[in-house]
Amino acid sequence: MSEDKLNAAMVRGSRAQELLRSELLQECFAQLEADYIAAWKTLPALATDAAERLRVAVNVVGKVRDHLVKVANDGKLAIAEIEMLAKADAARKGQK
Repeated sequence: MSEDKLNAAMVRGSRAQELLRSELLQECFAQLEADYIAAWKTLPALATDAAERLRVAVNVVGKVRDHLVKVANDGKLAIAEIEMLAKADAARKGQK
């Protein structure tokens, strides 16, 4: 991966990590999930379309959270790769 892409991944990862640590965002995820599940529990047994939409909504909230975790992890990997490239570059310069 190019250094520009690694730096972009590092910045995105850092921003994703900040979001994951955000109490407000965690509260939003939890409240959305709770609201969707509560709505699902109150549906009549024959309301299968509405139940399916609520199930999908709960899954989407989880997918958003999972995507943030993936971006944060990609940022950590980018940092490790940048550090590895810096060490290799320093070693090359030390050999000259």
